[in-house]
Amino acid sequence: MLSANIQAGARTDRYMDYVSRPWNHVLPHRDKRGNLDALAGMARGFDLVGLQETDPGSLRSGFINQTHYLAERGRFPFWSHQPNRRMGGIATSANALLSRLEPQEVIDHPLPGRIPGRGALLARYGQGSDALVVVVAHLSLGVKSRLAQLSFIAELVEDAPRALLMGDFNCEPLCAEMQSLYRRTRLLPPEQMLPSFPSWRPKRAIDHILVSEGIRVQRRWLLEGAPADHLPVAAEIEVPGAL
Repeated sequence: MLSANIQAGARTDRYMDYVSRPWNHVLPHRDKRGNLDALAGMARGFDLVGLQETDPGSLRSGFINQTHYLAERGRFPFWSHQPNRRMGGIATSANALLSRLEPQEVIDHPLPGRIPGRGALLARYGQGSDALVVVVAHLSLGVKSRLAQLSFIAELVEDAPRALLMGDFNCEPLCAEMQSLYRRTRLLPPEQMLPSFPSWRPKRAIDHILVSEGIRVQRRWLLEGAPADHLPVAAEIEVPGAL
């Protein structure tokens, strides 16, 4: 599986690009289609992909639903997205899920926070005690908001025997607010730190794929060369046979 903050198809190669190319984040550009094609090529080898900052169709994406586009180019038969932040008619941001297996249900959950516009997308595979609950989330920059958001997510998965949480957390996996998540759920901290931000000189491990007890992680790694300001995080997992 793969988790990627795709920055709505915009490429960033240095901090100065945020200042010198701000138009890239609010206006359409021909390079974005090529960036999406590159991301689709990376995603094609995975069974489950969680996306953050995908644009479901606004001015900056050329009114293309980027989740649908990536699903088609990556050959994923199932996809869902959760628009959670709208900036007029110029830009919209969403969490999304691309899947090769059909989930039994998909639920959108708005997350609490000082500034509205964050969400968690929950998908359930299987039934009853054998189900796998998958959550894709993009957390806030502020600690207090993250604490409230992680508390909300803990409520979603605390009774799930098998859960997977992935996304852009905007914090390291062993920080104080993350500890509360581990205490309340069966989710485990990752065994290794994978610095994913910024993509051109990764220093901070803020993008994660977390799994609960009973799900074995064969390996975790980063995908180099992604046309965004985060490196995608990948994991190969082994689930119980009943799943």
